Amino acid sequence: MALEDRKIKEIEHSDRRRSIVRAYEYHTDASSDRSKEKYITSEDEFDQHFSNMKFYSITRSSFAYRDSLLFDGIKGAVALDYCCGNGEIAIELAKQGAAKVIGIDLSPVAIENARELARSAGVNSVCEFLVMDAEHTEFAAGTFDLIHEYGALHHLDLSAAFKELSRILKPEGKLICTETLRHNPLIQWYRRKTPHLRTKWEVEHILGIPEIKSGNRDFSTLDFRTFHLAALLAVPFRKMSMFRLLLRVLNSVDRVLLAIPLLNWLAWVAVIEYRRPKGTGQREG
Repeated sequence: MALEDRKIKEIEHSDRRRSIVRAYEYHTDASSDRSKEKYITSEDEFDQHFSNMKFYSITRSSFAYRDSLLFDGIKGAVALDYCCGNGEIAIELAKQGAAKVIGIDLSPVAIENARELARSAGVNSVCEFLVMDAEHTEFAAGTFDLIHEYGALHHLDLSAAFKELSRILKPEGKLICTETLRHNPLIQWYRRKTPHLRTKWEVEHILGIPEIKSGNRDFSTLDFRTFHLAALLAVPFRKMSMFRLLLRVLNSVDRVLLAIPLLNWLAWVAVIEYRRPKGTGQREG
């Protein structure tokens, strides 16, 4: 089947990025684990195409919450890393005890990176990585106990993605998503001022709370938490000794601010859990 033009552009964009950073892109700016910098193939291209990585220095709390959801009950599970990129989360799921982990992505470069990373991590017998269209997967209905998605829904036709995710998730399974939000005008301004960092489709389809709640069409249970509003003020200090303390203080402020209805819409990141899929068994893959 011929790919739509938007998907071809997504492949081109992703292939370029995955050729520049072959793993751990969210740890390349301010991580204490400097060894991960070996995955950067070009410092100049990294500085140009990954200038937004500095913001991910503050994501410890959202990542920790996501991981608590992902790893709960992971032992023996069959898991899917949906739009897996370089495969880091798939590999971590395998390390945490999943029986089988499949990662899919439309980017051939990403899939090759993921396979190599799995071999290096010693989990290639558990992990399988496939080039596949996320909106039309080749899996049978009700295949997965757990599906992980990170920063991919805004690259996709959302209604098609939710329908497919609902179909391939087991009735008792869970879908864990992490997405940035579009409601904060300053964050959205930054996105529009840096068009080289993302595709036009991506900018125009960043999720909001209404889009997150639209998943109720395909899932009966939805829970989400938002993260990182005041914490964004810590980004300029990420390489200073005061950073960890400042981030802890601002995370405490965020716990108060983001408990306020509507104000939580201004957060940067949401971690979402969908359960009880309505589409399992609708059609076979």
